[in-house]
Amino acid sequence: MVDKYEDPFVRIASMIGGDEYLKVARSLLKAEDATDEEIASSTGLRINMVRKVLYDLFGKSLITGIRVKDERKGWFVYRWRTRREEVEHFIENQKKKITERLQQRLDYENASDFYHCGNEDCPRVTFENALDGMFKCPSCQNVLNLKKNDKSRKAYSKKIDEIKKDMQQTF
Repeated sequence: MVDKYEDPFVRIASMIGGDEYLKVARSLLKAEDATDEEIASSTGLRINMVRKVLYDLFGKSLITGIRVKDERKGWFVYRWRTRREEVEHFIENQKKKITERLQQRLDYENASDFYHCGNEDCPRVTFENALDGMFKCPSCQNVLNLKKNDKSRKAYSKKIDEIKKDMQQTF
């Protein structure tokens, strides 16, 4: 369980992947330059799970790995270190991606007409699909009518504005 006072790196790791990520992130904060074996030992997770988490966090640029030769074993190992300074950048990138997806969806909503039969269990249908089905609902066969999608448009616009406002406040 993550509390609101936890390090931002740990909170983000937990949001990305849950308990395994939380354990690995906490272990990385306690022991800088830890190997995957040391992390597995301190967390109680299997080595392949630890590696999966480390590679994912590495791919998101939240940690870095330094390749060093293990003097006892004679082979190369990675020592992992957090990149806590990248957490804010990661969050901003995620917000940008979400905003772009929401904007694409809003553009689709604005460019399309939707039809619906009035039954809550039935899906709304695009004009092309309504025309193909002779304006009969594909689920219940009732007549399809033009459905205003103002509620969806407003919801998407509001969320986009909220995220953009939040992004401006952080800079």
